[in-house]
Amino acid sequence: MPSFILRKAESKDVSDILRLIKELAKFEEMEEQVILTEKELLEDGFGDHPFYHCYVAEVPKDQQSSEGYTVIGFAMYYFTYDPWIGKLLYLEDFYVMEEYRGLGIGSRILKVLSETAVKTRCSSMHFIVAENNTQSIEFYKRRGASDLSFEEGWRLFAFDKGDLLKMTAK
Repeated sequence: MPSFILRKAESKDVSDILRLIKELAKFEEMEEQVILTEKELLEDGFGDHPFYHCYVAEVPKDQQSSEGYTVIGFAMYYFTYDPWIGKLLYLEDFYVMEEYRGLGIGSRILKVLSETAVKTRCSSMHFIVAENNTQSIEFYKRRGASDLSFEEGWRLFAFDKGDLLKMTAK
């Protein structure tokens, strides 16, 4: 089993974070939707007022991936507020490279995120999972996650930038 460290992402990790975001998007068959750049990731996550926080999982050089990478997983999150229950940790993206799955890395990431949520007095951690990603759905359910779309009937909506611009012009 490879040894790994889980650490807060640093600005030097931006290219690896974007690579992992693209790998996740490819896994979800949505790769063409990733338009984010390294520059935006750097500015948005490592400035004076970061919009997101991130952990990365890293293996030693002698256990690097078949492609030569040592950063082999990440979790991107931010804090938000629910007027019914208060502070939330929102897990935006969570990914471990396929060749490193089943080794406890994802469980460790989830544990650290849970500790972060508890330390910051969050009442919950929310996230979405693609319906066809049954492996992840089961991973979360085994750890006690509730499927709110099923249990409470919530639907996820979005306005894209074009829609936002149209509404501002009215």
